[in-house]
Amino acid sequence: MASISRGDQKGIVMGERCWPVSLAALITFASPIFVSPILVSLTAPRAIPATVPVRYAEGLFHGFLVLRTLEGDTVADGDLSQVAQGDKVTSRVVFHFKDGSVQDEVTVFSQRRNFRLLNDHLVQKGPSFRHPLDVSIDGSTGQVAVRRMDDDGHERLLTDRLDIPEDLANGLVFTLLKNLRAGAPLTRVSMVAATPKPRQIKLAITSQGNETFSVAGSPRTATHYVVKVEIGGAAGLVAPLLGKQPPDTQVWVLGGPSPAFVKSEGPLYFGGPIWRIEFASPVWPRSAGAVSKD
Repeated sequence: MASISRGDQKGIVMGERCWPVSLAALITFASPIFVSPILVSLTAPRAIPATVPVRYAEGLFHGFLVLRTLEGDTVADGDLSQVAQGDKVTSRVVFHFKDGSVQDEVTVFSQRRNFRLLNDHLVQKGPSFRHPLDVSIDGSTGQVAVRRMDDDGHERLLTDRLDIPEDLANGLVFTLLKNLRAGAPLTRVSMVAATPKPRQIKLAITSQGNETFSVAGSPRTATHYVVKVEIGGAAGLVAPLLGKQPPDTQVWVLGGPSPAFVKSEGPLYFGGPIWRIEFASPVWPRSAGAVSKD
């Protein structure tokens, strides 16, 4: 795990959040199947109330991230930093890619009884991203701005004012997962997607049970969650047939009295490759005095 500093507040800040990385980016795609403004699944089972109560408050935190392919090749290095002032938390996740691309997301949320998004700003630019993107969400006013490049290289700016629900989860998915109770049934939260016009969709979160991993040979247990994008309506029914259904994102969260993000596997944008996000440990240069006498 990474070298970490943390505040005195209860809980470990390891997930979003704090960080919206794969989920927020995954839904910023342009697709003609989004034809209905009412994005509610027609066949989804009943979910628990979407607003997630604060069980573990977020605090001061800085961690180092690594983005890899499923084969283990490093794609990007990153930083996750977070600062809390009262019940207001500001978190930032930045990935620097080997090809010069950058993904930068800043999320501001409140944690007074329930988690509530205040602002989210996501930027993706560089050759790793098919469509460079800049998305801003104001959770208090409902103002959403999407700036993106189309296939012809022309920049487009789309703005809209949405009726923002209290369970909006842009940039908050991993934090919400850390605060779900063990054995919780299906949880559904809202998300704003750039399609490219801003629209609200749903994320369905289900637990797949516990899985064992190890740290320096010591066994630990993490809960495996699956996060599914629900397009909803008639568009949702035809999405799988047209190859427009976004793949699920897999997330593992350490349980216990201090839950922590362990890893995730999913795309950063629609149609993108499946990448793994994990924390990284610092590597120090070997000094001359540390050379083995052997």
